[in-house]
Amino acid sequence: MAKKTWAELSPAQRAGAVIGGALELALTAVTLRDLSQRPATRVRGPKALWVVACGVQPFGPLAYWVCGRIPD
Repeated sequence: MAKKTWAELSPAQRAGAVIGGALELALTAVTLRDLSQRPATRVRGPKALWVVACGVQPFGPLAYWVCGRIPD
C-alpha cells in the first residue's frame, strides 16, 4: 500500500492529522513543563532520561505520566 500525499487525504483525514499533531505537541509541552518544575526526588529515574524519552511520540510523554512521576 503506497503512502498518500497530503493532497490525497480527505478533509476528515487532514483534520485528524492536524488535531492529532496538536494533541501530541500539547502533551509534550505539558510533560516537559511538569518535568522541569518537579523536584528530582519526585521523579522515578533521571530527569534527563525523561526529557529524551519525550521525543518518542506519543509513548515517551505518556510513560512519564504513568510511570515517571511520584505523586505529590
